[in-house]
Amino acid sequence: MADHPVIPAHTPYDGTSKPFAIGLKQAEARDWIELDEHLEAYLAQKDRLYAEIPDKVFVAEPETRAAQQEVLDLLVAHLVERYPETYRLEGGRCVIAGSGRFVDVTNAGDNPLIAASKLVQEDLILMRQGENGWRLAAGSLCFPSSWRLTEKFGKAIHDIHGPVPGFGPGTRMNELIARMFDKLAVLVERFNWSVQANGELYHPLSDRQRLARSAETDSTFPCADVAAHAFIRVERQTLRKLPISGDILFTIRIYLDPLAVLARNPDRAQLAPSFAGQLMSLDRDQLDYKGLTADRDRLVGFLNGIASAG
Repeated sequence: MADHPVIPAHTPYDGTSKPFAIGLKQAEARDWIELDEHLEAYLAQKDRLYAEIPDKVFVAEPETRAAQQEVLDLLVAHLVERYPETYRLEGGRCVIAGSGRFVDVTNAGDNPLIAASKLVQEDLILMRQGENGWRLAAGSLCFPSSWRLTEKFGKAIHDIHGPVPGFGPGTRMNELIARMFDKLAVLVERFNWSVQANGELYHPLSDRQRLARSAETDSTFPCADVAAHAFIRVERQTLRKLPISGDILFTIRIYLDPLAVLARNPDRAQLAPSFAGQLMSLDRDQLDYKGLTADRDRLVGFLNGIASAG
């Protein structure tokens, strides 16, 4: 098993997705939602989080219920057509084959977005246009990548991106994002990556914690062997305009792989140096934001070792 090749679903660290860039491209409608053999594990984790910390993983303005139902209806129609071996409709319920799981599509309660989130591995964020631009009006976020849903709820997108180097209010990137949201007409996708010190899908971080982390130069990883604890976290994000409400649905799918598995990747000779190059291209503010200031050189050393080993 140790020599079994590992081929991750997405490798944006290969240079195809430049860090701290918008990087949007059109996606095929059939590829909106991604499904793999870990569906049950993701959904079980969502169930646990909804049971233990519901107020931290779901928020919604009361006026968004109709748009939430629109999301649920669109999602169910897509899943039943795209993955008929996994999803089927039975008397107004969307059933997940072999799992005992289902959601009631026609009677989804006050917040249908919760029901929608319990069908897929993606997190679901609803953006609504207002006087101050596009704001986060509702969301199910069980697998945050170093941010907190409750801190961003109700905020305009330029304030949401405030901590991101080069993306805050008044920046060119912020203006481009606002324009893109206004003119969005097709399904688009983008990718992002980070490195974390554990394999947890639920990985929140408040703005205050991020600032404290940025001020420190301590290693994120607990021992000299950085690869023993480092996980590559890849986000696949999609955006689509909802045809009835006009809101925008933002989906976030998380993939987690131990950094060490890169050594068994058939494309490691290309991936490792590309990943190292991506890390080396980050400036101090960007490294601070990703929490990699103290560990960048060790990560690069590990990756260069993989590359030199062939």
